[in-house]
Amino acid sequence: MNDSNDDRRDRGAPDADTGGDPGAGNERPNAVDEIDSGTGAGDRPDDGHDPRDPSTQVANEERRRDTPIISAVIAAIGAWVAISVLLFDVGEASLWNNVLVGAIVFLAAGYNVYRIQNDIPISVGVSSLLAVLGIWLIVSAALLGMLGSLFWSTLASGLLVAGLAGYNAYEAREARTVATEPETGT
Repeated sequence: MNDSNDDRRDRGAPDADTGGDPGAGNERPNAVDEIDSGTGAGDRPDDGHDPRDPSTQVANEERRRDTPIISAVIAAIGAWVAISVLLFDVGEASLWNNVLVGAIVFLAAGYNVYRIQNDIPISVGVSSLLAVLGIWLIVSAALLGMLGSLFWSTLASGLLVAGLAGYNAYEAREARTVATEPETGT
């Protein structure tokens, strides 16, 4: 049985299927075996080695250390959105919008902080929801006719929540990829 991803042939290592003779039966029957599918399926070596270079691995770990801080900042922004209606003159629609969206942002970001503290990667779904809620805060500032300081507060909060939560969603996806990679045997 020939494995098109087996790199033992290239080093002249004995092939188990040919009785240990490095040259026997290692011809490639078709050039199609050399074509990359572009899907990523079969692109990893079977030995479990992480193909990323060490500097990329270290950079990814450094970025992941920032996610608890970012999640806590998002939770604080959510709390600010919820209580900002007490400081500004607001209409009823703006009041309920900011209180509900702010409370959901606070709770969802707090959930991600809880996950991180328990050594569980942050949730991609929750981080994506937070990014969508941040976009809603941007839109709702204009849609609900918020005026003055409340408008700018909600707009800035929405921009921060959308940007930071989008970054966290990306990092959560990367963390899931790393968590599901096979461990290297050293």
